[in-house]
Amino acid sequence: MNLPARQRTVADLIEEYDEKSANVDKAIKAYEYACRAIEMAGTIMGTYVNPVLRGRAYVYANEMRKNLLQSGWKALYSRLNIDQIASANDKRLFERTLADPPDLTFDNAKATFGPYLENPRSHILRGLAECFASLDPAYRSHSKVKIGVKGLPKRVIIQGVGAYGNSFGSYGRDKLRDIINALAAYQGKPLLSHDDLSLILSDGNALLEDSEQPDLSQSKYERERDPKTVKVIGRDVWLKRYENGNGHLYFGPQALLDINRALAEFYGDVLPDAEEEDAKPQASTAVSKDLQFYWSPKDVIARALDAAGIYAPRDYSRSDAPAYRVLEPSCGDGRILDELRARGCRPFGIEVHAGRAAEARAKGHSVLTGNFLEQPARPEFDFVVMNPPFYGRHYVKHVRHALQFLKPGGSLVSILPATAHYDHQELDGQWTDLPVGSFSEAGTNVPTGILKIRRAA
Repeated sequence: MNLPARQRTVADLIEEYDEKSANVDKAIKAYEYACRAIEMAGTIMGTYVNPVLRGRAYVYANEMRKNLLQSGWKALYSRLNIDQIASANDKRLFERTLADPPDLTFDNAKATFGPYLENPRSHILRGLAECFASLDPAYRSHSKVKIGVKGLPKRVIIQGVGAYGNSFGSYGRDKLRDIINALAAYQGKPLLSHDDLSLILSDGNALLEDSEQPDLSQSKYERERDPKTVKVIGRDVWLKRYENGNGHLYFGPQALLDINRALAEFYGDVLPDAEEEDAKPQASTAVSKDLQFYWSPKDVIARALDAAGIYAPRDYSRSDAPAYRVLEPSCGDGRILDELRARGCRPFGIEVHAGRAAEARAKGHSVLTGNFLEQPARPEFDFVVMNPPFYGRHYVKHVRHALQFLKPGGSLVSILPATAHYDHQELDGQWTDLPVGSFSEAGTNVPTGILKIRRAA
């Protein structure tokens, strides 16, 4: 009777790694002994004639340990099916980390892969959002991804996937793979394999359903009808390739609806009570009704201050770094004020919420409790750094009022929802997109960016 093999656990893999790591020297000695034994088996009384082992490999303990460590991490990655969950960006990050990975311990494995297993859906949604946000501004717009809004593009242009086999490079191939796989992860379909991708880029139709085989007659018909069109059957997407090296990837109605649903769920929209009868049910979405206060994560703060040109004193070539006067309207509990002070500035905050204002003052900051919009403007600050309320378009009033606090030649940097740039466009300045999910730890996935405005001297 053949029993099914026992499924290896994370603890099993780490135990195997620990055991083999402890026995590296012993394994090398065993190899050296085996090599000597082979050589002796080909001689009489050890009389040398010609080497029996040709091209014998020399094994070094440090290289073996490094390979063992990399193999252990990759085995865990495969065992946990992280490639089915992680975004394309995270996969590339893992590949770079694999060149010099940390120690393989249970705690390190849990810290690295635990978040994917605790909430796999959120990572699948983030992966799709990361991928599509880089394709078209509409995919960054919180307004245009609402269910029922006809704002999403039905096609995207990919460079480097042209009509001839030698016209596509790694960028175009990887971009095409990332798009289809991000959608497939959300739909629960198999990811695009290397063979599938090769079939698409060789002008064949890629049939990606495990239960079916490629329909060669249909592929021939498609090539005769339009030699540049390649269907990805079973995914409701198709690629039209051109001789200039570009490709247009089209999304059918079901694919577009899935993209719409996934982005709306990730960004925090609300699905309507009544949808089309044939619509595939999805998990309930997180509702983002209160956009009034979301504290600023450390990475966002660092990006905002760098965009403003406010650096830590150690970054200056002079020892007498300027102590800029900086205003933060709606300063909350003082997280941005903390970093401003760490960078050698003299910050001042205004906060309408008495409790949060008290928290900021308890950390030693100068904070006025009051409604920022009601404060008289005095142009005495070198910089304004702000994360105003996102709700509606209230941020416009906050930014315009804050500009009046700047000295001539001063700069304002504001963290804003992406709709401020891609939809409303009521504020002029230099815009920089923030990474997808920059405010996830603060409780929202609303797409965001940084706007920089300089007041005339």
